[in-house]
Amino acid sequence: MDSNNLSDEKSESRLYIGNLDLRISEAALIKMFSPYGKIISEDFLWHTRGPKRGEPRGYAFVQFSTKEEAQQAKEKMHGKLVCGRPLIVRLASEKYLMEGGESSSKAVGGGETTKPYLSGGSLTRMSRGAKIAAIKNKLKSMEEESHLSKRQKPADSSSRSSNS
Repeated sequence: MDSNNLSDEKSESRLYIGNLDLRISEAALIKMFSPYGKIISEDFLWHTRGPKRGEPRGYAFVQFSTKEEAQQAKEKMHGKLVCGRPLIVRLASEKYLMEGGESSSKAVGGGETTKPYLSGGSLTRMSRGAKIAAIKNKLKSMEEESHLSKRQKPADSSSRSSNS
């Protein structure tokens, strides 16, 4: 049970930082978050193959020594403009849980909320249940988009036929 408590503590002190401008370096990221506590690890993700190989992926993870430090950094840095872009800062454990509730309300607007969460290597860090939830949310948003496009097509074709 102690190992479970350690992993819970670790996930509560690990932050996901998203919407990073590509000009932000690892050093700049550490400098931005170090005033909030002791950073014990940092994972800055890079493209490993393809045409963008070697370029930043636009998100990172920062591990603080305590969950209180992580919570303070989250509160202070979420939404802060850096290089003209608002940072998305969440507890790494919240990243997938919160996404599910948000995607259903935002899916009508374009469904972009689920795409960053399902990209490449991030799936391997998710628990099995989180993977299933993310896939279900993606399918739901795709179905909603499909229904919207089906409704629009008949309206478009009927307006064209009445004009001709």
